[in-house]
Amino acid sequence: MNSKHKRTLQAVFSLPVSGNIAWNDVEALLIAAGAEVIEGRGSRVRFAKDQIVATFHRPHPEKEAKRYQIRDARAFLEQIGVKP
Repeated sequence: MNSKHKRTLQAVFSLPVSGNIAWNDVEALLIAAGAEVIEGRGSRVRFAKDQIVATFHRPHPEKEAKRYQIRDARAFLEQIGVKP
């Protein structure tokens, strides 16, 4: 993980949940954590690592992830053993 990924990781785990984290940064963090990207139909995307799968819809037309997506990303990261 590079320093940008670490900053994003800190932002994902910060409380209260931030509503201004770019979705591209969240995706890059999950990939850097070792998750495989599985493209779905439309805006659906799945991330899988060690038989653990998280499903998201990319936000549109905004570029920022919604708060519930940040909470789901945090839960996925915790399940795969990634914490700040």
